Amino acid sequence: MRLNSLKPAPGAKRPRLRVGRGASAGQGKTCGRGTKGQRARKGGYHKVGFEGGQMPIQRRLPKVGFRSDIARTRAEVRLSELAKVEGALVDLETLKKAGVVPANTVRAKVVLSGEIKKSVTLKGVAATKGARAAIEAAGGNIEA
Repeated sequence: MRLNSLKPAPGAKRPRLRVGRGASAGQGKTCGRGTKGQRARKGGYHKVGFEGGQMPIQRRLPKVGFRSDIARTRAEVRLSELAKVEGALVDLETLKKAGVVPANTVRAKVVLSGEIKKSVTLKGVAATKGARAAIEAAGGNIEA
């Protein structure tokens, strides 16, 4: 198969319907628009969602929710999840590699949840006061 031999499937492309060319052409007189009314007129149609002056549904229903763009790039890490990381050094790359945080994470913070038994060094990852105390109690340290 070559690029110059590609073509649409049979019946996929229909010829443009030429309207207003007489009764014998099949679309004469009103050209398939029916009779009278706004839709029969040239340029006579309203914008998407217009309901003839009635309050449109997208304005009748309440606005709902909010999704923060920043929240998608931030992640919380529990103390117990630090055990999944191989090695003593814990930074953003090792957290991503271990599957603890999503791949699109830009910043992470360790929170006091669960317990930590091994000694780890946090580098470039923030920690809450309680998590910091627990890491240092387990023999680890936190680098800025």
